[in-house]
Formats: sequence, structure tokens, C-alpha cells
Amino acid sequence: MKRIWGLILIVCLLSCDKERTNRNPFLQEISFQFELNLNLPLYSPLTNDGNSIYVGNSQAGTRGVFVVNTGFNTFRAFEASCPNHAPNECSTMTLNNQVVTCACEDFEYSVYTGQQFSPPEDGTRYYNMLEYRASFSGGNVVVISN
Repeated sequence: MKRIWGLILIVCLLSCDKERTNRNPFLQEISFQFELNLNLPLYSPLTNDGNSIYVGNSQAGTRGVFVVNTGFNTFRAFEASCPNHAPNECSTMTLNNQVVTCACEDFEYSVYTGQQFSPPEDGTRYYNMLEYRASFSGGNVVVISN
């Protein structure tokens, strides 16, 4: 019985991956917390399911944040800087309905999932949008943080 437990322990130790995350080398993960009061006209579009907005505040993310209401008081927030190169003059993405576009190379991403549409198949590692925590804290306030 001890041999079986010893074998299981060895297998578990050998199967552990030292690199636990697939860290994006282009974007720094900065700490911040920002509140969106949905009673304010600037953020009121988020009171409707499916709507998304760009928050270009210097206190939220590197280049701002895209926030989407995915329904049932659930929100998602993503970094507005293109995830596939270091921040520069063209890396702040633009929101067009439910699609976010990086002007540098016209890469497109889903504002719902943060996933890149049609990544090139050239052997290069491409990253999806960096997601931040978004929580609805009653009283019509969405808290975005990292």
C-alpha cells in the first residue's frame, strides 16, 4: 500500500508545471480599482444587457478598459491596450459594437470573451485581451480591479 501512495506522490510531483500562467510579455499587470456608477450618464449604457463601453480613465488599466454587460448583473472588463505588442501610439484599441480593433495591425477581438478573431497562422504566439475583475456591488456600481 505504501508503494502505491509513493508512486502516486511521485507522479503528482512530476506532473506539476513550474510555469502556471501564460503571462503576456507585452502588458504589465498593474494594480488598480475603479468604480463605475451606472446612475451617471457616462456609464448608463451598461444598464442594458449586451452593451459595452470604453473607459478611457488613466486610473483604469494601462490604456483604459472595455466593459461589457453580459447579462444577469454580470460584467466583464478587458484592457484597452492591444495584447500583441507593447503599448505605443497605435495600441489603444477602438470599440465598434461588440468588436474591438487594434489599429496597429487591424487585429480584432470579441468584447464578450476577449478572444482574438482569426489569429494569423504564422507560428507566432498571439495573446487574447487581458481581463480584469469586474463585479456588480449593488446600488448600480460596477467595480473594476486588478
